[in-house]
Amino acid sequence: MVSVYDVPADALIEEVADRLEDRIEEPSWIEFTKTGEMKELPPKQDDFWYVRSASLLRKVAMKGPIGVDRLSTEYGGRKRGTTRYQVASNRSASGSKKIIRHALQQLEEEDLVETAKGQGRRISGTGQSFLDNAAADVIEQLDRPELERYA
Repeated sequence: MVSVYDVPADALIEEVADRLEDRIEEPSWIEFTKTGEMKELPPKQDDFWYVRSASLLRKVAMKGPIGVDRLSTEYGGRKRGTTRYQVASNRSASGSKKIIRHALQQLEEEDLVETAKGQGRRISGTGQSFLDNAAADVIEQLDRPELERYA
């Protein structure tokens, strides 16, 4: 059986994002919000919400149970550090917790993610089978000889 660990992350996220377009809806405010405090502009991708939700679902499946704080660190980056008269070294900045929390809530409504009391969120049985089916489809689409043993 093919799992999340057997396929490349980018191909799996694309496939899951396509499948999520029918299940969740993009919020109206997403075109105006930044993805973190280190960013200056909102994302330019048309399907950003679905790609981020698919990426979150994969991260929860691989690292769960995991909380919003840890996920915001995962999606963070470097913030340019400057003072008034000097240039300071870069500092780390966290990603947008509002985006992460809202996407996780939508995934919970679809029964793909569940809450573990006091531990964060983890993948549900439905979510695991959803990801495994997507991974099986990705394996079929890939044309790599080293992955033929899974098909």
